Amino acid sequence: GSRTSFTVVEEAYPRLNRCELYVPGTNTKLIPKAASSEADVVTMDLEDSVAESQKDIARENVIKALQEVDFGNKTVCVRINGLYSHHMYRDVVGILERAGERCDIFIVPMVGNAKDVYMADSLVSQVESYMGRKKRLGFGLIIEATLGMMNVNEIAAASKRTESLHFGVADYSASTKSRQLNIGGPNPNYGVLTDIDGDKPRDFFWGDPWHYAMSRIVVAARANGLRPIDGPFGGINDLDGYRAQCHRGASLGMEGKWAIHPSQVKVANEVFT
Repeated sequence: GSRTSFTVVEEAYPRLNRCELYVPGTNTKLIPKAASSEADVVTMDLEDSVAESQKDIARENVIKALQEVDFGNKTVCVRINGLYSHHMYRDVVGILERAGERCDIFIVPMVGNAKDVYMADSLVSQVESYMGRKKRLGFGLIIEATLGMMNVNEIAAASKRTESLHFGVADYSASTKSRQLNIGGPNPNYGVLTDIDGDKPRDFFWGDPWHYAMSRIVVAARANGLRPIDGPFGGINDLDGYRAQCHRGASLGMEGKWAIHPSQVKVANEVFT
């Protein structure tokens, strides 16, 4: 662990986490492509990218992929459904009982407090014990609501399974009721106007609306030996904007960023190397 005071911070299990490529569990063609991409981490999603009517199909696809697809030496994650959903226990039991041991991490969405983490940990521990699993599953926790941000310190310290905290900017933006126009980018209304100076034109400087939230997650993660990971950037045709957001995250201490399109992978790898 690292020592900055008499208290020793135990570091989570180390993994390369520069780029985390998300792929919907419904898209069986994309999963093998993600597996052969340059991303350090592949996350198969059962939550937001999957319609309610497709949840069971997506789960079966992911179980099959974990059994059959060669992910090489990548870290393989599954984003399970939220703790408020009955799909969550089915995701946990289905994957841990039927998909072998290839899954490294469960990404847990919408974490609100330490009790949420305890609940997920307890369920996973029971299934692992029943199955006699050799490899302990890790957790990546998404901070994506005001409740989670308020409780981020206790969340970060809640479980030995936790390896990373992720900033879920889209849902966080909705949760704060911010007037945000895109996912994870700047806002033209969030800026500073320079002072009046005679007849000279005044400058308007764009600010970073995510600075506080990202810094908050970085501090909670690093103080608990976890990896802070920046979430999605919605402008898949704007690689310059994505690169700028990668640099902002890296400047604040983020260790990597999600990619929601394969074109973003190369950029995240460059910036976070």
